[in-house]
Amino acid sequence: MDKPPLETRYDSADEVEIHEGTAREPVPEGVTATPDGMGCHAPGAQMEAAARASGMSEILDQYAADYPQGPHDKPQSMCPAFGSLRVGLRMRRVGTMLSGSACCVYGLTFVSHFYGARRSVGYVPFNSETLVTGKLFEDIRDAVHKMADPEKYDAIVVTNLCVPTASGVPLRLLPSEINGVRIVGIDVPGFGVPTHAEAKDILAGAMLNYARAEIEAGPVQAPASGKADRPTVALLGEMFPADPIGIGQMLAPLGLAAGPVVPCREWRELYSALDCGTAAAIHPFYTSAIREFEAAGRSVVGSAPVGHDGTAAWLAAIGDSFGVSAEKIAEAQNAFLPAIKGALAATPIKGTITLSGYEGSELLVARLLIESGAEVPYVGTACPRTKWSEPDRDWLEARGVKVQYRASLEDDCAAMEAIQPDLAIGTTPVVQKGKELGIPSLYFTNLISARPLMGVMGAGSLAQVVNAAMGNKDRMDHMRAFFEGVGHGDTAGVWEGDPNLRPEFRATNLKKLERAEKARVAANGGVKC
Repeated sequence: MDKPPLETRYDSADEVEIHEGTAREPVPEGVTATPDGMGCHAPGAQMEAAARASGMSEILDQYAADYPQGPHDKPQSMCPAFGSLRVGLRMRRVGTMLSGSACCVYGLTFVSHFYGARRSVGYVPFNSETLVTGKLFEDIRDAVHKMADPEKYDAIVVTNLCVPTASGVPLRLLPSEINGVRIVGIDVPGFGVPTHAEAKDILAGAMLNYARAEIEAGPVQAPASGKADRPTVALLGEMFPADPIGIGQMLAPLGLAAGPVVPCREWRELYSALDCGTAAAIHPFYTSAIREFEAAGRSVVGSAPVGHDGTAAWLAAIGDSFGVSAEKIAEAQNAFLPAIKGALAATPIKGTITLSGYEGSELLVARLLIESGAEVPYVGTACPRTKWSEPDRDWLEARGVKVQYRASLEDDCAAMEAIQPDLAIGTTPVVQKGKELGIPSLYFTNLISARPLMGVMGAGSLAQVVNAAMGNKDRMDHMRAFFEGVGHGDTAGVWEGDPNLRPEFRATNLKKLERAEKARVAANGGVKC
């Protein structure tokens, strides 16, 4: 008798309950349905026009005011919703639900788990019929009701991606609370939010707005660690975990304490953040969050305690915002500035560095590098210019640094190619281009942001990795020489003969694309977008 085949099971995935849903009603007469998924491939201007026609003008106008795009229309960044998704996934007892095209949701969830998310992401799928008939909103509402379990969640964040936003899916009509679980709906379309860093601000601002309304309505939960015995400074911007501790040590001589970091890690921290005396815009692009702090009557201070000059100016600005005496401010400065100067002198950096990134701390890192002895002729950031970054911009430009806000990949690469630095710090494509040119390069997010920057700890934190990278110049030259002659692009590799390029095929295909583009523009009334 044959034995049944053995089954190897690694987990309990086969036991998960599957909700298959119910059959849909037929599409009503007169409603034109587009092929599923095609909407997300439309040009940004077309998506924005559709969103405005669907009643989303107020949200898009607010985004345009909060996150101005110039001088470039849009930096080359990952999907902005990744930023708000990460903020929600990092919070305790906060559920996350996405509404968007399946390809977008797949990519976002994949990247979120790649970056260490340890929980599921809810997804409300749609098709052309549910989108145009309004059934998608009903599906979202039903899904939120099913998910709103107060034993599991303090809040649920529902995010509209590009297509639902362009179609006007009204998350504002969702209940603000279900079974004691807060419901926070936000729109994060790629055509309205320039970078994923600013999407973090969208969710942080929405949560602060909700928390502020709760505070105004009556008593709220106390912080898990208890209420601080001194006035606090809330910190705006994601930073290395040791930085808030270092900032707290520098604030102690002023009679102050470091408050929560926004974006927060749990809901009750939002109350503590709003209870601060001053908010410190460590990352200066948190426009929506700053608006909530100002509405709560809190002052805001820009820049950060980075390096000798930055720490001196920041402590003075924080002290002034709390009415601390000049003597106490000087006492705090004298307690830390000599140690910072000593750490900078003990870990010098010698060489020319170009720097670019999309985290929002690029200007702060440039200040630290310059005070360590490096020459930094160019700093590019994908984030916008705001008044909260003016102290850093002024300091850098006074030292001959070119600061490029809303920097494009072309800006960053052009600066690197023109300057030929000893080290290029930048995003992944900048680093790739730098290494192709034989320039030692470091990825900003993983190798620079993952270090303390503030106070004494930050003063010597970059020297080891930066000097080690610059010391690899000979290795880079050896690698370039070794691979010289293997080709580039479609000619890369080792060929026994000349590669068969067939330029006539390219010319024919280019003509086809040009004809298709002319036909599309003509059908669009002569408008290119």
